[in-house]
This record gives sequence, C-alpha cells and structure tokens, in this order.
Amino acid sequence: MIGGKRSRAARAVGVAAGCASAVPGLLYLVGTGLPLGALLLWPRTRAYALRILTGGARPLVGLERRRRERFFGDRFPEAYEGEGDALRYLAVRSWTGLVCAVVLALLGFGLVLAVLLAGGVVRGAFGPAELLAQLVLGGVLLFLGLQGLFALTALDARLAREHFGPSERELLRRRIDELSVSRAAVVRAVDAERRRIERDLHDGVQQRLVALAMLIGRARRGGGRDPERAAELLGQAHREAQEVLAELREVAWRAYPSALDSLGLEEALGGVAQRCALPLRIAYEVAGPLPRPVETAAYFVVSEAVTNAAKHADASAVSVRVAAAPGGPLLVRIEDDGRGGADPAGGGLTGLRGRVAALDGVLRIDSPLGGPTTIVAELPCV
Repeated sequence: MIGGKRSRAARAVGVAAGCASAVPGLLYLVGTGLPLGALLLWPRTRAYALRILTGGARPLVGLERRRRERFFGDRFPEAYEGEGDALRYLAVRSWTGLVCAVVLALLGFGLVLAVLLAGGVVRGAFGPAELLAQLVLGGVLLFLGLQGLFALTALDARLAREHFGPSERELLRRRIDELSVSRAAVVRAVDAERRRIERDLHDGVQQRLVALAMLIGRARRGGGRDPERAAELLGQAHREAQEVLAELREVAWRAYPSALDSLGLEEALGGVAQRCALPLRIAYEVAGPLPRPVETAAYFVVSEAVTNAAKHADASAVSVRVAAAPGGPLLVRIEDDGRGGADPAGGGLTGLRGRVAALDGVLRIDSPLGGPTTIVAELPCV
C-alpha cells in the first residue's frame, strides 16, 4: 500500500464517513449472520452459507476501500485475497467504526459542556476551586478522547493495509528478495570491477612495464658502443616510466580514490573533472558530512557515468549536480548531451544499479535516442 497526500479536512471527512459506513456493515452482519447461523454450524452447509455472507460483504468492503482511496489517498492492489478475510475485515471494521463514532460523539458532548462552562464563568457561577476541578477533569477527558480517536484511525489504516495491501509477511518476503537480489548484484559488480582492474593492469600497465624494461635493456647493451643512442633510449624509457606512473595512478583512482578518505566527496569529484576528456561542470550543494558508503557510491556513480559519456555517448559536455537537503537523501544527477540510447541493462549501468540498491537507493536512467542522457541516483543518508 502506498499512502498519498490528503489534506487534514479530507482525512477528517474520511473518519466521519468511516463512522457512517460502519452502520450498514454491522446491520448486514447481524441481519444476515443470525438467520444463517444454523447453516454455519452444520459442516455440510457451512461453505454455502459463507459464500452467501461473503457475496453480500464484498460490496460493503469495496465501499470501505473506495473510502480509503478517496479521503486518505491510499493505493492498493487490484484485488483482495480470501473469502473469510472479507467477513473478518467487515466485522472488525464495523465495530471500530462504531466505537470511533462514540468517541466523536463524546468529544462533541465535551465541546458543548465547555461552551456551557465558559458561559458559567462569564456569569460568575463557578468559584476558583470548582473551576479548576472542571478544567482538570475536562482536560483529562479531552486527552483520553483524542488519544482514543488517534488510535482508532491508526487501527483503521492498519486493517486496510492488512486486508487490501500486502501483509507484513509478504512485505518481509519481498524485502528479503530485494536484499538477495541487491547482494547478488553487488557481488557481480565487485567481480566485474576486479576483472576490469586485472585487465587494465595486464593489458596496460604490464605491457608498458615490459616495454620500459626492453628500452632499459637496449640502452645497457648499446651504451658502450653508441652513447648517443643509449641516451636516446634512456630518454624514451624516462617518458615511458612517466606514462606508466600516470596510467597506474588512473587505475588506482578507478579502484578507489584516496581523496575520499582524506578530502571528501567534493574534492574526489574534482579529480574526476580533471581527468575527464570532456568539459565537466559540477555543482556540489551538500552542507554537512555524508556517510562514507554514500560518498563512495556517489563517487562511482559519477565516475562511471562520466566515463560512459566520454566513451560511448559521443557527448560534448557533461553536467553533474550533487545535492542533499538536511535529513533527506543525497541526489546525484548526471546529464550529457550525447546521442542517448543507453541500455539500462548494460554491464556498467547494471553494476551502478546494484551498488545503489545495496544502500536502499534508487537509480533512474532516461536516455532516449538522440539524447540527452540523464542518470539520477537517490541515496538515503540514514
């Protein structure tokens, strides 16, 4: 069940409508249940009697469902389950609705007494001690009445959620499934990241180190015969060593940026902008500190999205916005002006989705053909 937003006036009308709708429900259960009582007790006719009772209860239960949707903004699955559940819900709902009506009537009666008490005070009919006693008693009764009203409205919402929406067991099962899927996605993302690092080291750094060793070996072998050639080879080796260091630094940054630990997310994103082959504009609108897992996930979302835009999107510019309201989630938005058509099921985006889902976050991808591509990650900070 997903609760929508409704005004207090609409909810108050919904509570009053629930009190009114409890009357026909109770009349139906009493008026139909008593004549069918003997059939309910006999095993051979019990199923037939239950079908009759349920058939008449369904329209009343449907009325309660529409009341919750109309006045409280609830959204439920298309159908509710079980025949006995409809009768049980109608029975409990009818009694709680009538009790709620009684509480509302007592609150209205208390309001009338308060008006009379105010009139008596104006006329001077009460002394200080009697007035204090009346105020204390009225305050206690008002508190108990309001608490009872709040408890009954909460019970009404819980009954609707249990009957029309997924049960607590079903919600728990779904949560377990989500955690299992997100855990498997994180494992796949970690394995893919390890394979990528191994490939970068093997095909990039390792090959450059082999070339560097060959240059140094050639310089050593020819150093005595041709010093100029040896100096040229050593110069090439020096340039190769610098390129190897730059590539090794790049691999280390992609594995895990040390700036996250020492300087924070903003500075780490600045490093992404410095290494990006495209013009990258970053707007960082976060006032306080962030949890370390959130910072890490946000960094990799930006880094992977920017890398994809530079390699595959044929983009000319990328913009990144990182924002978080106090107590709210961290929103990371990456937009490029490329050709679009990004596959949400692709390896890179799937890994990002798994990383975000591991923190109970949400990753949304909008990439129509022709662009632009927009990736929004919402990461809870609790």
